[in-house]
Amino acid sequence: MTKRVFSGIQPSGELHLGTLLGALDNWRRMQDEYDCYYCVVDLHAMTVPYDPVEFRRIRLETAKVILAAGIDPDRVLFYYQSQVPQHPELAWILGTITGLGQLQRMTQFKEKADKAGQNLGLLAYPVLMAADILVHKAHVVPVGDDQTQHLELTRDLAERFNGRFGEEFPIPERITPKIGARVMSLQDPLSKMSKSDPDPRSRILLTDDPDVIRKKVKVAVTDSERYVEYDRTRKPGISNLLEIMSFFSGRSIDDLVDQFHDSGYGVFKEAVAEAIIEGLAPLRTRYKELSDADVAHILQKGALDARQRAEETMVSVRRAVGLDSH
Repeated sequence: MTKRVFSGIQPSGELHLGTLLGALDNWRRMQDEYDCYYCVVDLHAMTVPYDPVEFRRIRLETAKVILAAGIDPDRVLFYYQSQVPQHPELAWILGTITGLGQLQRMTQFKEKADKAGQNLGLLAYPVLMAADILVHKAHVVPVGDDQTQHLELTRDLAERFNGRFGEEFPIPERITPKIGARVMSLQDPLSKMSKSDPDPRSRILLTDDPDVIRKKVKVAVTDSERYVEYDRTRKPGISNLLEIMSFFSGRSIDDLVDQFHDSGYGVFKEAVAEAIIEGLAPLRTRYKELSDADVAHILQKGALDARQRAEETMVSVRRAVGLDSH
């Protein structure tokens, strides 16, 4: 049996290199190995203050970039979370067996509560994430370190539900991307590249023009030395650029160090920028070819299929918890 994978991306900002190397490239490769369910998790993005007009734009933009990155809607199920009501329905049911203390101990809740206000959506975020995964009975979930705690709750809730109401859900396993799981900021190489960073030079957007990419790499923070070497502790900026170039060029970091060790940072940065530009060229081409109408149609079809498949799970869940009509 082909294992089923579920993964989602929030439409909370422009997608950047960190998203591509840490998530989307992994999504693309998993299409060959798994039965893939991919989702723009727009309900999750509503847990912090937002502007509805901008939210609508970013939501569509996120879906468009994901498709341009090589996600094939003929091979995977791709949809907007909000268009599949079985997600929040299952979240409510799972919420009735979730301890309040478990949610209050979640690291992301503690980090975001001060900024977003301690709203119920933010507190219950991990339960909805569990429902996202379990409503499709996913076997594996690609998650970074920041989501490990949430996946552990998902596994706990699946086991708790199965123990109380009968075997319903597989216990999802974590898979970690083999490469590029953590891309750092170009302006603060000790911090993860983030779409929420107020400095736009800190990240390269997947839709950035070549000249913009060159400028951002040129001003990337490095160090006061002059040799290109890989050392995450001593040379975090150069090491980050080496990892990015290794991803796009397909060459090993050792090979790149051998070539650029004595070249100076200026020459090295120019080579990094050109590798990124060339690597993103196919994505940029596909992005320009996709119309907003194309994307909307793909997402509508995906949501229809997702509702039908999720409903199969919910029929069984409702029966198990006593909500069926008989």
